[in-house]
Amino acid sequence: MTQLEQAKKGIITPEMKEVAKQEEVDVEKLRKYVACGKIVIPKNIGRDTLPTGIGEGLTTKINANIGSSTESEDISVELEKLDVLVKYGADAVMDLSTGPKLNEIRKKILERTNIPLGTVPIYEAGSYTLNQGKAIVDMDEDTIFNIITNQAKQGIDFITVHCGINKDNVASLKDSERLMGIVSRGGALTAAWIMHNEQENPLYANFDYLLEICHEYDITLSLGDGLRPGCIHDATDISQIRELTTLGQLVKRSKAANVQVMVEGPGHVPITDIEANMKIEKTICDGAPFYVLGPLVTDIAPGYDHITAAIGGSIAGSSGADFLCYVTPAEHLSIPNVEQVKEGVIASKIAAEVSDIAKKIPKTMKREYDMAIARDNFNWDKQFELAINGEKAREIYESTESSDDEMCSMCGDFCAIRMVKNHVDKK
Repeated sequence: MTQLEQAKKGIITPEMKEVAKQEEVDVEKLRKYVACGKIVIPKNIGRDTLPTGIGEGLTTKINANIGSSTESEDISVELEKLDVLVKYGADAVMDLSTGPKLNEIRKKILERTNIPLGTVPIYEAGSYTLNQGKAIVDMDEDTIFNIITNQAKQGIDFITVHCGINKDNVASLKDSERLMGIVSRGGALTAAWIMHNEQENPLYANFDYLLEICHEYDITLSLGDGLRPGCIHDATDISQIRELTTLGQLVKRSKAANVQVMVEGPGHVPITDIEANMKIEKTICDGAPFYVLGPLVTDIAPGYDHITAAIGGSIAGSSGADFLCYVTPAEHLSIPNVEQVKEGVIASKIAAEVSDIAKKIPKTMKREYDMAIARDNFNWDKQFELAINGEKAREIYESTESSDDEMCSMCGDFCAIRMVKNHVDKK
């Protein structure tokens, strides 16, 4: 039985117990939220995955993407990225490989880490089709479902599927006022297949079959936002909302089939639209966990999109998003290197912390309190321990010598905390 199925029957699984312990929440309340689909625990029954809860009342989680492309493929580098993202606190990883060695990379990732692993199966289907000497749009339905089944057997915990890209939604896009059309790789591939073959999206037409596979292995569905806005101009337009409405219907079908499900969201969104986007998703999709890319709040910061995404992610998380997909400085420019993966994870972790302060998550508020006490007491080691990147904090602190441990070189003898403490002590 899946986590959702057991929760509905009143069964508290070992995974639910572990998540409740990590999150410091009541396990029975957590079970009820899993039962109604407001929390998911992505964990393939065939893999020893670290139980990780995503959803309402829990800390905001972050995902980091890695993977090869047809232009850049080095397994050792991808594994180094994996080590870095785990070290700096990513809660999940997605392998988006499209290069010739994608199967080998995925196998190595499964061997190397136990955090939840996600994929976009249509990438492998497209790669397989190309290797057969055919155009991607000539892939057949059996290839798609065979690859999903094989990945399920390998132990994949969650998959992104662009089931909301159907014939009606693609047709409506032609009459839209979008500047950038479809920017999602999986969404574009699916739309191109629909138009080329003049047939319905196999993942939409055969959604019940997809649910059967996911139910057998307890794979969590991540319903992809193939029509997410790729620029500020296109944000919250009719095409985006039409797809979201379709996804809302599929969420209900997933829950009825006892398959865990979450929904992916934008994208490029003005800062003033983010809260509304979160509320719309939660309403249309029956409270399913929301997994957002960013959102990016401006289009003109290439090279710094980890910052634009952290700003958007902070607001999204505080407004109801449950899962943040990191964005690196390489977004829109190139495949990220190891250092850019690190920067992306750290920026996303900051956004998650900001979100959880707004949500008043008890364990987060305790960590913030402890940091304040450490700062007040000039307890540098504790500050470095609590910091999101304690290594960097220590490096900066130790880069200039100070004559006293009860100050840093920023203020020196003008340290505000020290002056007040000395005055109180003298009294």
